[in-house]
Amino acid sequence: MKITTIGIDLAKDAFQVHGIDERGEVGIKRSLKRREMMQFFTRIEPCLIGMESCGGAHYWARRLCDMGHTVKLMAPQFVKPYVKGNKHDAADAEAICEAVRRPTMRFVPVKTVDQQSILAVHRVRQGMIKARTAQANQIRGLLAEFGLIVPIGISHLFLKVPTMLDEATDTIPGVFRELIHRLLAHMKELTRQVDELEIQIHQWHRASEVSRNLEQIPGIGPITASALVASIGDARNFKNGRQLAAWLGLVPKQHSSGGKTKLQGISKRGDNYLRTLLVHGARADVKSAERKPECYVWLSKLMGRSHINIATVALANKNARVVWALMAHDQKFRSDYVAT
Repeated sequence: MKITTIGIDLAKDAFQVHGIDERGEVGIKRSLKRREMMQFFTRIEPCLIGMESCGGAHYWARRLCDMGHTVKLMAPQFVKPYVKGNKHDAADAEAICEAVRRPTMRFVPVKTVDQQSILAVHRVRQGMIKARTAQANQIRGLLAEFGLIVPIGISHLFLKVPTMLDEATDTIPGVFRELIHRLLAHMKELTRQVDELEIQIHQWHRASEVSRNLEQIPGIGPITASALVASIGDARNFKNGRQLAAWLGLVPKQHSSGGKTKLQGISKRGDNYLRTLLVHGARADVKSAERKPECYVWLSKLMGRSHINIATVALANKNARVVWALMAHDQKFRSDYVAT
């Protein structure tokens, strides 16, 4: 029996494999240990392999592609409807094997080592920024218990808190002052590491011609451009710019039935990090349009008839479509471009 399609349910050490032939008959149904994976697939003739896009999926996809197999990754929410009965590893692997053969299935591009490396830097930087914000909020809360209120902004913590502690020597115990200084030192260390990671991102951005091209779009800087290039990979995987915008969750959610179209707020599907970067970049452009409306004609007209938040998301959607056009057609950004 020649196996043509295999579904793999990934895990840390136990991998469930479900393989079928061209007629759909089950030929493989077994569990493999991590150390057995490469040896097992070396004996299998090149075939179509489906996996859920989860932890370790891109690594195994690259390894199996090097053996000559065709590997396709799918979002877990698209695989779940094919699970029959209760959830267990064998049922999941069978569902993956079934889903990967569907002609209308949407697949996740396999990321290269370089793409995963720079995305790891982005994720760690994002985590450190969240940790720094949490630390700042904790310091504010502790100081508020002693009647010390710090103005909004992280910079005020570094500038004003030491002075406030020195002035309140008589009312604040030495143990508490030492604790706050320890927390401030931790915040400074987080800030230093965030700055170092941003330098790495800027270095990668300068080495990428595509990323430098995306930086020319108003509202997109080196951080956003590098994250987009590393996450999207080959933009031709998307049929058009609207598909990319939908993948980022920047299009309206629909709840239509009976011929009646009902559009709601944005779907917020896809990568939350990329969507946040695009929206924040668009928000900066909105502020610029308020000061210089003659330089942002399209955006100024939209702001005149819509709420500012709607205009912000609309600009982020437009920027996503421009990103797709530049990456899919290998074009340079032109601010004076007019569609034919």
